Amino acid sequence: MAQAWLYWALASAIFAALTAIFAKMGLQGIDSDFATFIRTVVIIGALALFLSYTHKWQSLGSLSGRNWLFLILSGLATGASWLAYFKALQLGNASQVAPIDKFSVVLVTLFAVLFLGERPSGQEWLGIVLIGAGVLVLALKR
Repeated sequence: MAQAWLYWALASAIFAALTAIFAKMGLQGIDSDFATFIRTVVIIGALALFLSYTHKWQSLGSLSGRNWLFLILSGLATGASWLAYFKALQLGNASQVAPIDKFSVVLVTLFAVLFLGERPSGQEWLGIVLIGAGVLVLALKR
């Protein structure tokens, strides 16, 4: 039986794929930065409802300085990623943009090794190299 994280990761991949398709359809005729703002407002509302429904609200005072620092940095990185992603979707094909965006998988692994001390296995490195090679194949001009 697969570990619980695998189901959540697969759900993430499915929703990420739908994000690209829905975003590409919704970007027609509007500015990509404004579209990112609309998306963010929807996410905030949906998360507020979800936290209320599941009773998972926490006191802001319960967060440490380290929590605040890295969550703020993560939020800024997410915002920058979304702005770049929506601009790329507006300018290019979803079938080209989304796979290249997944180069983040390679970068996450490298950053996890450098900053988190993670040590991927040989099989995991092979998968990362294959993802990187796939991105290169997709990025090369025809």
